[in-house]
Amino acid sequence: MSAAASLLRKEDQRLITGHGQFTSDAVMAGSLHAVMVRSDHAHAHFKADWSQVRSAPGVQAVLTADDVAAAGFAELINAVTVKDAQERPQVICRMPVLAAGTVRYVGQPMAMVVAETAAQAADAAELAVIDYDSLPCVVNFEDATAPGAVQLHASAPGNTSVVYENGDRAAVDAAFARAAMTSNVKVVSQRLIPAPMEPRAVQAWHDAASGQTHVRTPTQGLLGMLGMLAAITGWPAESIRIHTQDVGGSFGLRGTVTPEHVLLMLAARTLGRPIKWTSSRSETFFSDWHGRALTLHGHIALDAQGHILAIRFDNQVDVGAFNAYFSTHIGARNLSITMGGVYKVPALHMRSHIFYTNTVPVSAYRGAGRPDVSYAIERLVDHAAHEHGLDPVALRRLNFIAPAQFPYKTANGTVYDNGDFERVMDRALADSDPAGVAQRRQQAQARGRLFGRGLAYYLESSGPGAAAKDQVRGRIESAGLTLHAISGASGQGHETSFAQIVERELGLPVERVRFVAGEVGRDLVGNSTGGSRTLYGLGSAIVDLCRRLMEQGRAQVAAQWGCSEQEVLIEGSCWRHASDAGRSLRFGAWFDAHAHSLEGLELIGEASSGATFPNGCHIAEVQIDPQTGEIELLGYWAADDVGEVISPKQLLGQVHGGVVQGLGQALGEHAVYDRHTGQLLTGSFMDYAMPRAGILHGFHHQSVPVPTQLNKLGAKGVGESGCSGSLPALANAVIDALRPLGVTQADMPFTPARVWALMGR
Repeated sequence: MSAAASLLRKEDQRLITGHGQFTSDAVMAGSLHAVMVRSDHAHAHFKADWSQVRSAPGVQAVLTADDVAAAGFAELINAVTVKDAQERPQVICRMPVLAAGTVRYVGQPMAMVVAETAAQAADAAELAVIDYDSLPCVVNFEDATAPGAVQLHASAPGNTSVVYENGDRAAVDAAFARAAMTSNVKVVSQRLIPAPMEPRAVQAWHDAASGQTHVRTPTQGLLGMLGMLAAITGWPAESIRIHTQDVGGSFGLRGTVTPEHVLLMLAARTLGRPIKWTSSRSETFFSDWHGRALTLHGHIALDAQGHILAIRFDNQVDVGAFNAYFSTHIGARNLSITMGGVYKVPALHMRSHIFYTNTVPVSAYRGAGRPDVSYAIERLVDHAAHEHGLDPVALRRLNFIAPAQFPYKTANGTVYDNGDFERVMDRALADSDPAGVAQRRQQAQARGRLFGRGLAYYLESSGPGAAAKDQVRGRIESAGLTLHAISGASGQGHETSFAQIVERELGLPVERVRFVAGEVGRDLVGNSTGGSRTLYGLGSAIVDLCRRLMEQGRAQVAAQWGCSEQEVLIEGSCWRHASDAGRSLRFGAWFDAHAHSLEGLELIGEASSGATFPNGCHIAEVQIDPQTGEIELLGYWAADDVGEVISPKQLLGQVHGGVVQGLGQALGEHAVYDRHTGQLLTGSFMDYAMPRAGILHGFHHQSVPVPTQLNKLGAKGVGESGCSGSLPALANAVIDALRPLGVTQADMPFTPARVWALMGR
């Protein structure tokens, strides 16, 4: 392994010594502070008197829906719209920046108070006189779609946004009619609440001289954020400038604009002073977009030999009170694009009922539907194997798409470029000591514990990207090469991995490569960080930049050697003379010799990269205390094909983190609303159980790369892999432990109380 491959993250020295620059770290002289007034009712008409708030000490402004309307602001963005099976358009109910007369979930913003200090703003907000006329609320599918249910939006009868379908219903029905074996399973991927290290934060100020309004905020992508801000405010994009440096966690949350962004921009222009708002941790629970909130009913048809004939899914997708950003994308594209998983399935069909409830809107959360459908597929295959007396591993092996069958077009039109699923599974099996399972089971039983082992094989589609290409600007400086791009990291370690790509391509040491995201002017395009695509998307642009640098130097090398440019061949990071094998020159040596004359040279690299298909096999072993229902993870083995690996340490970190995030969902995390009042019952970490240090024992990881040809790096992405593999592996392990007691199905989270109740039945 090269020094670059084993490199620790370049950014960690800054971050762990307190020298990071998060949004809340920035302090501007004369800054005002903002506090949001939020609804404490799930569904109500309201009238508000803000006079006492406006006259409170230190208050400079109170922004309400009237101010938003006067500014001409639009509602928040809905990123994706689909049609139903009859080609009828989806009903879209976008969220207003501030509620005007009606609130539809607890936590919905109603006003923003701006004062000299945060304490003054908070005290003043308490003086608001709000008269609520409460309405009935709905927080689940059954209540929301029941006859006579209260309607959240007049334009959405039955609280339905759309019933989306994908695949061939007739072919699936015919396959089930002739099947020798069928099985079905329902899985609930419960509603989750994000928990970023740094809560949401916004700082805005207006430069009257330039006419620009500046926004400092955590973001996953400069251009995506800029486009959303311009669309909502109606202001020219060139009048908005976004600043961001370090981002304290994201997982989809930082990919969108929230009311606070545009409200602070408006207040900064109106008041002529900088303004700062930082969410409290409590606000995170009932104002940040939630994740998951999906129920998938899976059905599988098999022939007498166990070949899969068809898979059908019937899903309920809760988008909360409004269509916000990527909720439709999750319920439509991301649940359907890989709904056959890694298997040869001749017929596929999916139906997603996307509906509204009086809850926080749902948007992207690590994987955004892809871990959920992997969870459903692998629970379905495992359940079918046990229900019909088949070996779960043999059933998977029988139905895997073989390497010779790639590129493989699924029954619903998705094209997988490559894969070697059997080899990856065999690596995971070998690493997990299958011969010792019986002994480990006996040892657990001797301790009075139930033992379970679960295997799952996931496949997911990485983010397709909204922009047509990714670009990077390289600037040669005396110290080395500086890279500028719009895709900022939120913990992925871009500063390290992109430097490693340069070292691999040019031989320039990583310490001489600097990556800067964000403030790069308006001449670059690219995609936001999301969907496990940034390494290979922007990374491919960096590869292109490196190759352009090699081409740029060819003329000087030819002059130095006294030959034509055609006689100078490029081989990796070296130039070689076509007819003189002993004459070669490495880029690093040439760079050092000519850095003084090259300083200031700028080149742009670019690449277009589509979606890829990371996949892998994860295995979990657990034990359950029958006295308490408590689950302990005994061991975890993962073998992943994420294509070409640039940074093994960061790959391991991404998988490790994803598995822990999956553990959090599998064992504890659950956003729970009261059915009758719509109040969030899990509104703090006292009630919402996050995974803790030490939860993951015996973690082992193997990389089994099958490089893709879909981008210049050969990488497939890894950001969501840990979540996509851990949910089904852990669920299958828990069910395996409980199966001797007659339990064949159970829903996450597998809390001690829930597991204990299942055993009691």
